[in-house]
Parts: sequence; structure tokens; C-alpha cells
Amino acid sequence: MDLRVDQPLWLLLLVPIFVYFIWTWKKENKIFRKEGKVVFFIRLLAIFCLILGLTNPYLLLPIKEEQVLFLVDRSASVQGTDQKVTEWIEKSLTSRKNSHLVGVYTFAEDFQSEVALTSGEVNLPVFTPMKAPGNTDIARALQLATGIVEPNKATRIVLFTDGLETNGSVADELVKIAGGNVTIDVVQLERVASEDVAITSFETPPVAFEGEQQQLNVKLEATANTKGELLLYQNDQLLSREQITLEQGTNSFTFRNASTGEGLLKYEVQVIVSGDGLIENNKLTSVTNVESSPKLLVVTHEGNSSNIPTVIDQAAIQTDVIDATALPFDLSNYLAYDAIIFDNVPGHAVGEQKMTVIEQAVKNFGVGFMMVGGKNSFGLGGYFKTPIEKLLPVEMEIKGKHQLPSLGLVIVMDRSGSMSGSKFEYAKEAAARSVEMLRDGDTLGFIAFDDRPWEIIEPAPLTNKEEAVDTILSVGVGGGTEIYTSLALAYESLAPLKLQRKHVILLTDGQSSSSNDYQTLIEDGAKDLITISTVAVGQDADRNLLESLAEMGGGKFYDVEDESTIPAIMSTETAMISRTYIEDNPFYPIIYGDAAWTSLFADGVPQMNAYIATTPKQTASVIAESEKEDPVLSEWMYGLGRTIAFTSDSTGEWSGDFARWNNWGDFWNTAVSRLLPAYSEVPFTIQKASDGSYTVTDPSGKSSFIEVAAVNEKGEELPVTSEPLAPGKSRVTIESDPGLVFFRVSNEQNAVYQAGISIPYSEEYKVQKPNTSKLEMITNRTGGKMLTEASEVFRPIDLKSSEKQSIQQTLILVAIILFFIDITIRRFGLRLLLGPFNRNYRNKEAVKNTTVTSNMEKLIKEKKKR
Repeated sequence: MDLRVDQPLWLLLLVPIFVYFIWTWKKENKIFRKEGKVVFFIRLLAIFCLILGLTNPYLLLPIKEEQVLFLVDRSASVQGTDQKVTEWIEKSLTSRKNSHLVGVYTFAEDFQSEVALTSGEVNLPVFTPMKAPGNTDIARALQLATGIVEPNKATRIVLFTDGLETNGSVADELVKIAGGNVTIDVVQLERVASEDVAITSFETPPVAFEGEQQQLNVKLEATANTKGELLLYQNDQLLSREQITLEQGTNSFTFRNASTGEGLLKYEVQVIVSGDGLIENNKLTSVTNVESSPKLLVVTHEGNSSNIPTVIDQAAIQTDVIDATALPFDLSNYLAYDAIIFDNVPGHAVGEQKMTVIEQAVKNFGVGFMMVGGKNSFGLGGYFKTPIEKLLPVEMEIKGKHQLPSLGLVIVMDRSGSMSGSKFEYAKEAAARSVEMLRDGDTLGFIAFDDRPWEIIEPAPLTNKEEAVDTILSVGVGGGTEIYTSLALAYESLAPLKLQRKHVILLTDGQSSSSNDYQTLIEDGAKDLITISTVAVGQDADRNLLESLAEMGGGKFYDVEDESTIPAIMSTETAMISRTYIEDNPFYPIIYGDAAWTSLFADGVPQMNAYIATTPKQTASVIAESEKEDPVLSEWMYGLGRTIAFTSDSTGEWSGDFARWNNWGDFWNTAVSRLLPAYSEVPFTIQKASDGSYTVTDPSGKSSFIEVAAVNEKGEELPVTSEPLAPGKSRVTIESDPGLVFFRVSNEQNAVYQAGISIPYSEEYKVQKPNTSKLEMITNRTGGKMLTEASEVFRPIDLKSSEKQSIQQTLILVAIILFFIDITIRRFGLRLLLGPFNRNYRNKEAVKNTTVTSNMEKLIKEKKKR
């Protein structure tokens, strides 16, 4: 037990006080009576207690309790060791004493509590599965473990791990732990032995030319002799399948491939071995940028042929034509093209997921995009508020100049239980988007039905779009499905309204619980100018009924397999009935803008028959416009890519004399050349560092700063941290799962470079031995040891723990009591204070009392005589 003070400077007050008391004692000692000397020393003691109390004194009392934490690594690199660890801990607990608090915790990238720190009995449960076993963060695990324990008690952490950390730095964390009240013992773990084959390296040329023999090098690591298959893919297409024999250790293989593609080619190598220990390390990707003539992707729909490939220069531009339904979902497949043209393609045939990927290809990687008009394009194609509208230089909504018909729209939407999930969310988003396309004053109604109709918005002129949208988005799912009564309610509410156009959109994924006379309902509605379109969602919808309703009602039937296309379908329907989009009066376009375009019209401007009305965006360049000041041809830069909107068609039906014009081919060649990205002749270099970051450098030295964006295969932008190292050089760190990541690098001079980076599988899945040197470093810095016997866990901890016990209040209380005694003595005297305890004093008081009693008796007797 030790006495210590926190604020010792207060003790300096004792110097002048003791000097004063010594001076007082010498001066007054001769005249001090006995009481004065007692008061002097009581006062001296009281002041000493008071000053000592000011220093915040405390006693250090020893603590017998000790804390022992078992911290178990359960990442992929030590898989299969759970049973061994459990048995080791249970065996060690037999040496536990009553003074030990014990807890069991597990970690990989995350940290989990298995048995909270307790003084009671410890029964090990089956370990909880780890959420992210693909990484190991020992530093974070130690940080959280030291935060759990009581810091004033001696603590031992028993760390079960192989020392292979992929996140964080345990060395940095040990700086905070070392010298404290915590020691760390280590039990070395190693993955349970099993045969495993891992692809450790896959290298392809960063840049190649079309037709060049590319050398592809693969390295594999095998723990034992075995046989398997080695597969090579290019852009997800199988190029080669080889039977291979592997020897224990490193094995190398080489492929040669003359690519016929251009742009970024994704190569992927995969090994298949029977009974392989880990499948996570059996695949790697790499990217090669093949430079060749530009490649164009023309997208059509439902067999509608496009004239664009026939009129452009086939010798200079390679062209692929595909149907919209065959568009890929992966970004790498779009980056194989320099430009994309949608020729009269409806939005519902594309879907918003693919639109999002295309938008990223344009914005971050400079792929050009052009939309060509027709009855299925622009606003009529359902592109309102889609990613495609975002990248185009025009808006789908017509603003200002056009005479628009009065409209009544009632949306009848299924809210039965089968619609729950993303399907219902897409449906509500589609309905909300339809509301936003309406004008103030248009009539809107919204009916949600399950086993009965729920009139959410009664048909009335629209005055507050925001309120209507919020109301629709707040609807929840219900029970069964009853279509007829809901449809009848929609027709009944629209019939008496005096409007030029009245339309019903019915959306459902089920079948009605009852059958009624739909034909009479539709025919009676037609007399009141009511039309109906239907949308069947999923395999369980009554397609025959919905298709017949649309056919009888003068609308369209949509069969939806991809629920993400629902918003585009609803936008198309709303556009068709709410706007007069097609301008079909022949006219001569007025030409403006860049010389690349205006030079085509040096000999005159041909007549055009029709186009789809749109509204140009504020910063768009209008190249050609109609007599009504609607854009016919416009362009702008969206991110790194140029996009063009041509609101007439490519067939000649709408474009009229343009299709018979001598410069018709040059018109499309100019459009394609405007779409092509402009890449820097000297690309930026990208090198991977040992810590997993990337160093991006401009070898030309012309860049002051470098901007980097990263996008994965799904078109999702990834978090990027960029740290400038020097002019034209930056260190870049990205957060991504294993797979292919695309970099877009640019500078202030608009030089652009795109590259694919392969993010390999985690180090956890590599074939490697435990990092014994790191484990020994952990024990050396914290005073622990490498354990081989379970009984060593509960050996005495060299660190001594104690807790503070403050005595400040006690000292102040003693000082107060002493001052009280001081005052009492000075007021009544020491003899009076000690009288009850003094024998002479008691005898004198007894004599005094006897004398007084005797005198009183004499007085009383004298009084009686009288």
C-alpha cells in the first residue's frame, strides 16, 4: 500500500506556515500556559491535514483480480482450426483460479464476442460464423480487446493467429499497448493441411495491336502433385481449355492469342482441380488495351433494321449490330466499343440497370453515345428521368411552345402480397415518374388494389405533384388480387369528365379472383373516349386477359420479365397520351454550330418530314433545329464522352430528303467521328505498390495534377482516395471487392487514359506459411511469450495492478474536527473539557456538592424555627 499525491505543489504552503509557527512558538513559549501549548499543536496538525488534503492524496491498494482474454483469428488463412482452438482453451481453463476474469472473442476483418469477460464459469459455444473472413485485421482486434478490459487490472491477451494480416498494422497498434497494463501471449495457428492449387499471377500485355500475338503468362502454386484443367476466357467467351499436370510448388504456363477485338479486352484465367482446398484463389483477371480501328455498336429492336451500318465507312469503322434485349450488363463489354448508337430503341427493352452501366461508360470512360429518333425513341420510348436522359443533350419533357391536349390518367396498380419487394418499389417509382410527366391541371387518379380497390388519389386536376408522389410512394402491400372492381372504378370515375384524352394503365402480377364481363366495361368506356394499356409483371400474371383488355381498349400490352423496365414502360405510356411528341409537318432545318457539321450543308439543306419534340438542355449545342425552334440535331459533352441527339430517323420515313441526300453517308460518318473518344498519345502509367495502392504517373511531365475515377464491372463508382506525390504523380487507393476495376485518368489538359486493373483475391487465400517473425515481435514488445502448452495461460502475471483510494475527504474531515476542538478549548478551557475524565476534579465537585447540600439543610431548619 502506497501513499501518493496528484498535486504536490500545494505542499509548498507548509514552508511559510511552519516558519510562522516556529516563530510564534519561540516568541510566546514562555507565557504559554498548558492549554495554549495544546491548542498550538492541535492547530498545527489541523493545518497540515488541510494542506495535505489539497494535494488530492490517495492510497494505492493492490488488486488480486487478473483478466485473461482469448482472442481467436478465424480468417480464411486459418480455416479448419476452430476445433483445435476450442480444445486448447478448454484445457487451459483447468488451471484457472478464482481471481481470474475470462473472456473469449473472435476476429477476421470484423470483431465478435463469443464469451463476454466474466468471473463465472466459461462454457465455450460453437463459434459464430464470421461475416468477412477474407481479410485479417489484428490491429483492430487488439484495439477493441484492450477497450473491453478494465485498464487498472493486470491483463493477458492470448492471441491465436498465423500473423498474416491483410488490413491495418499491428506494429502501429503495439506502440499504444506497450508499457501499459497488458501483455500478449501468442499461440501460432496454421491452416489445416489440405491439397490446394492457387493462381498466383496472371499477366497480359497492357497495350497491344489488333492481330498481334499476345503472350499471356500464368503462374500457379500447388501444395502437392495433381492434375486439373486450365481455362482462358476473353470478354467472358471461352478461348482455351487445357488439361494440365501440376507439380508441388510453382508452375508456369503460357498462352498466345491474336485478338480480333479492340479497346479494353478482359482476360480471365481459371483452374479447376478436383478436391481443391480453396476455390477463392482459382481465378484471376487481367486487361489488355488493343488499339485498332474504332468500333461502333448499333442497337436496334424487334428486327427493325438500321440503315446506319450500310451508309458509314465500313473500311474505317467496324460495326456490330445487336438487339436491345441482348445488351450486356457488364461495363467491360461496353468499353470494347468507342461509340454506341440507339436507333429507335424503346427504353423498356433496355432496362435501367443497363442504362446505368452505359451512363458510366460515357461519363467516366469517354464512350460516345447517340440516340436516333423514331416512334420508340426519346419521350415516346420512355426515357423520361432515366440515366440515358441524363447523358443526352435534350430533355424528354416538352416545355413551353406546344398546344397540349387535356388529359385524364388513372393508374390502377396491384398491391397484393405477391408484389412485395423490388417489384413493388419499381412499380411505385414508375407511377411517381408518370405523375412528374403530367402538367399542372391534368387529371390524375391512383387506385391500388388487392382483394378490393383502394382509391388512394381520387381523379381530380393535379395541383401538387410533390404531394401526389409522396402519397403514391407511401402505399404498402396488401392481400389478394381482384382486378375487375378496381378497373370498373377507374372507368366510372373517368367517364363523366370532359377531357380530350382519358387513359387507364393497369399493372398487375397476378390473376383476378373473379371473372366478370370485361368486354362490356371496355366497350362502354370506349364510348366515353377511355383507352387502356396493361402491364403484366412476372410469370403468374394473366397474360391472355391483360392482352385482350389492351386490344379491346385501344392501348398497348407490355409483358415484363425484367422488373427494372417498369418505369420506362409507364413513362412511355404517359408520354404517348399526355404529349403530342411527333411533329410531322415537312420543314427545312436551320443549321448552326461547329464547322464539322455546317460544312456538310454548303450546297443547301434538304427537307425533313418529321421528328420527335424535345427540349434542349441549357449547355447543349444545337446543330439543327426546326421552324418551331425544337432541336433536331444537338450535342454536348457528358463527363468525358460526347453524346448526340438526332430526333428524326435513319430510315428516310421521317428524315425525308436527308436519306436521299448526297452527303447522307458523310452525315453519319461525321456523327460517329464526333462520338469517338480522344485519348492521349502518351498514356499515363499505373503501377501497383506493395501496400495495395496504385501509383499513377504522367511520363510526359505535362500534368500539374491527375484526376482518377474508378468503376467496377457493374457500373458502380468506387470510393477513390488520391494523394498527390509530385506534379503529375499521385498515389491512389480504392475500395473494391476482387474482380475487374476500370480506371479513368485525366489531367487539366483534358488528356484521358482508360485502363482496367485486376483486383486479385485476398492475401488470405494464398498458399503461405505463418508469419512467425511478426508473432514474436508482438510478444517481445508486450512482455508476453509464444505459448506451446495450455497450462501456461494462467501463470502469474508479472504486472501488478492496483486501484486508487482517495483520502482527501478524510483529511479534510479530520482538519474540521481538530479546528472544532481548538475552538472548544479556547472557549471553555482545557480543564473543563477534560473534567469528566480527571479524578481530582471529580472529588472536588463531590465535596462542593456536599457543602452546598449541608448549607441548604441548615437554611431550611432555620426557616422552620421562625
